[in-house]
Amino acid sequence: MPTTQLTRARVPGPAAGPRHGPSLWRRVRANGWSYAYLLPFAVLTGAFTVYPIFASLGYTLYDWDGIGEPTDFVGLANFREVVADGYFWNSLANAALYTIVLVPVQLDLALALALVLNNPKLRGSTFYRAIYFLPAVTSIAIVGIVLKLMLANFGDALSEPLTGLGLIDRPLQFLGDPNTVLWTVIVIGIWNTLGYNLIYFLAGLQTIPKDLYEAAQLDGAGRIARFAHVTVPGLRNVGLVILFLAIIGSLQVFDLVMVLTGGGPYFASDVVNTYVYRQAFGQVGTGRVTDPDIGLASAASFFFGLLLLVLTACQMLAIKRLRARRERA
Repeated sequence: MPTTQLTRARVPGPAAGPRHGPSLWRRVRANGWSYAYLLPFAVLTGAFTVYPIFASLGYTLYDWDGIGEPTDFVGLANFREVVADGYFWNSLANAALYTIVLVPVQLDLALALALVLNNPKLRGSTFYRAIYFLPAVTSIAIVGIVLKLMLANFGDALSEPLTGLGLIDRPLQFLGDPNTVLWTVIVIGIWNTLGYNLIYFLAGLQTIPKDLYEAAQLDGAGRIARFAHVTVPGLRNVGLVILFLAIIGSLQVFDLVMVLTGGGPYFASDVVNTYVYRQAFGQVGTGRVTDPDIGLASAASFFFGLLLLVLTACQMLAIKRLRARRERA
């Protein structure tokens, strides 16, 4: 063998190391406009969400009514009081029941409507989308006032014939009866926020290639089979995100309950955010007089925030595992 060939054979080539993608700074420069569009949202979120969370953490260690500077240091006493407060656990139980009932019912309805409205043969689909999304963008104060009047009049009109027939012994009060108030709020909540999940599912359905449906139809798959083997796998990732957003959003319900019932009657519709509001600003007329206590409200809010943080971590872990499973498949 010639010397030149031996020399070439002995010269090692470039090391086959792992390929590294572009650096973080290069990715930022390549997608500069995307980050520029996100910058206002990030600034506002940091100023009005992230900063208040950490700022209020210091208040949890004080007994403070919100006037002047906090000076009465109590340590972890506020957290112990929250844990021992039955009203807090009652509000957490109500929020959990609200979420457990609302989320599956609302997501099923939203998915069913999205499948109907995603049909290209449906005439006036844009009009129907606007109608279903309208409650989500309507002022909750107006919705609450109108629905309170409607339910009061409907309850009176329905009570007279039922009382005459002997079916009930007292007038129906959908928002005034502790046994029915939370269920009434749940029904209104399903209607009020249905539009958000409907839009999410519509966006997810439009990302599924139509070729998959055509191939499944050529293979003889019916509607149920196409839904089970094409639609469901195609919506798996976005559906998981929608599920966790719906859970976290339902646990944080406040405005709807505050406008309709204020947490009453007798704390039957009290949720965690109305409990925190009552502790922070005080309230009279719910069967229990409370003075403003920013420290206790901050402790309850922080404790509840930890629960939401755990749910968010579960969401990220579930999405990561789902993506890893799909990559292995």
